[in-house]
Amino acid sequence: MYFAYGKAEIDALSAKDPKLAAVIAQVGMVQREVDTDLFSAVVHHIIGQQISTKAQATIWQRMREALGIVDAAHILAAGAAQLQALGMSFRKAQYIMDFAQKVQTGEFDPEGIREKSDEEAIRELSALQGIGVWTAEMILLFCMQRPDVLSYSDLAIQRGLRMVYHHRKITRPLFEKYRRRFSPYGSVASLYLWAVAGGAVPGMKDYAPRTKTPERKKQRRSPAGMSIAMTDKME
Repeated sequence: MYFAYGKAEIDALSAKDPKLAAVIAQVGMVQREVDTDLFSAVVHHIIGQQISTKAQATIWQRMREALGIVDAAHILAAGAAQLQALGMSFRKAQYIMDFAQKVQTGEFDPEGIREKSDEEAIRELSALQGIGVWTAEMILLFCMQRPDVLSYSDLAIQRGLRMVYHHRKITRPLFEKYRRRFSPYGSVASLYLWAVAGGAVPGMKDYAPRTKTPERKKQRRSPAGMSIAMTDKME
């Protein structure tokens, strides 16, 4: 299943922004897979932090084969040691165990969170161990399919904005200008900004100033498939 959007969203964004309209026309429809099961989406995101897509897929496949069903009951029955044996760190195993325990006891309700506003859902998700604001925003977009998610914490989104609009830096006030412009279809705008950041439009470049001695930073993958500086709450 892919993130659902169509002519209404494309027409609205194109009417608001000629530069984004040109990107949309050149890139075409963007197909991004979604996982509508919130429990598995949270677990999948925890597994994927700070590792490659291939490693995430390998561990996820091992988990599905070992547990049969990825839910709170099966995870709690397996225990942290068995989860770690699948190839993840002990800390990630602990995060997943804690999440399963909260779901099992009713402290966290995966279905109830669907009734929350974006702000409330992000607040509740980011209160979980191992889940920060950026991850919560990605769960809203790629699990709950919320229509208006544009993440300031995602450096690939910032890169896409610099490339499309020729900015050297994306400040928070500038970002908020684009968020308002793209609303209520910020999620679709995100898909195209990720595509641009990933090189989908030949000839577009990043206008960020080059640094002679870049700082070493922890890395994580963005949905654009890029390695970006970590800004979320992770290991």
